[in-house]
Amino acid sequence: MLPEIGRLVETGDPWEPYRLLGPEGERIEATAVYFADLQARGLPMTTIRSYALDLLRWWRFLWALDVQWDRATRVEARDFARWMQIADKPVRVHWRLKQRGITTPSPPSATRPEPGTPNPITGKPSPGTKYAPTTRAHAETVLRGFYDFHLDEGTGPIINPFPLDRSHHGRRGHAHHNPREPFRGERRGRYRPKVPDRIPRRVPDEMFDQLFAGLKYHRDRALLAFWVSTGARADELLTTRQADPLPGEQLIGVVRKGSRDYQQLPVSVDAFVWLRLYQEEAWRRGLPRGRREPLWWTLRRPWRPLEYHAARAMFFRANELLGSNWTLHDLRHTASYRMAQDPQMPLVNVQWVLGHQSLSTTQRYLNPSQEEVVRSVLAHFERRQQKPTPPPPAPGYNPESLSVLFGGRS
Repeated sequence: MLPEIGRLVETGDPWEPYRLLGPEGERIEATAVYFADLQARGLPMTTIRSYALDLLRWWRFLWALDVQWDRATRVEARDFARWMQIADKPVRVHWRLKQRGITTPSPPSATRPEPGTPNPITGKPSPGTKYAPTTRAHAETVLRGFYDFHLDEGTGPIINPFPLDRSHHGRRGHAHHNPREPFRGERRGRYRPKVPDRIPRRVPDEMFDQLFAGLKYHRDRALLAFWVSTGARADELLTTRQADPLPGEQLIGVVRKGSRDYQQLPVSVDAFVWLRLYQEEAWRRGLPRGRREPLWWTLRRPWRPLEYHAARAMFFRANELLGSNWTLHDLRHTASYRMAQDPQMPLVNVQWVLGHQSLSTTQRYLNPSQEEVVRSVLAHFERRQQKPTPPPPAPGYNPESLSVLFGGRS
């Protein structure tokens, strides 16, 4: 376990939204310059924050070794990759417990499953105690890009501690490329783990109906109806304004996560019904009203715009009623599957709705889900066990004579 020294602070300053501080509260200039470059490239604030958390973890590792960031070698990078394979993830203490002076996490509940065990309903494993391959791969990419930036600027070490894998540098790139498939990057980091290609999981229709029935408030019903009909990401929908929904045209405007473009998405009729019920009820209670005001708010005073963590907690409570572990992003997968499996809807239209840059990303939703494959294979086993029924004899033949002829009973 790394020492909990240094921290990442959100300043609220648009010129420097995030700041990495050292053990004595000093500002780490190397990361500040890198964050400024990421911001100039137009990366979202959420992406910059995820990069900053990876850098904080690397800085804590170097502090534990008493090594300066610009003196790190490939030995430290190799050991960091090994450490992330065997180290346990830190367990965060709830902020309410911190207010009461409790700094140690509460013991695990007896009703919760063991970390990493599959859910009996969804089949999705619960978060494990170790760092996932995706987390380790993201950290390797961020750190390699960070040192590449300082290498170009001339402010870091002359050799990147996180190198590319040069084991296949002698072969020609894309030597065996299939012209029917898109080009994929063949250069990967030496310490980058292999990430398994996961099948997107969707919520089955019967399970979605049960989740929807477990919700208590019109706001939550409206949110789920919008998520599962538009395919928008959770943050994209939560940042909408009251002027963005257009019920007469069945559209809602969202700001896309990657491109930051404003795009209007089609919405089902029932989503606008739940939205109107939520708005009428909230306006009677004094909710701020205006075209520039946020569309989604907390349910209790003082009124605050609904954030992602609160929406995730709402969906977690609905999951507890069924014993499932669906996530908000699974609702986007559900909408994607529903649109992609419609034979009358072109796949390029689904790509436009989802905001995918490549059509190959949208084609993932043409593949059958795990549940569909299991049902198909079980039906195959059942058909194999059934004895084939002989065809009826042609007209003019006596069935009893045919039975005697082919060895049947007389």
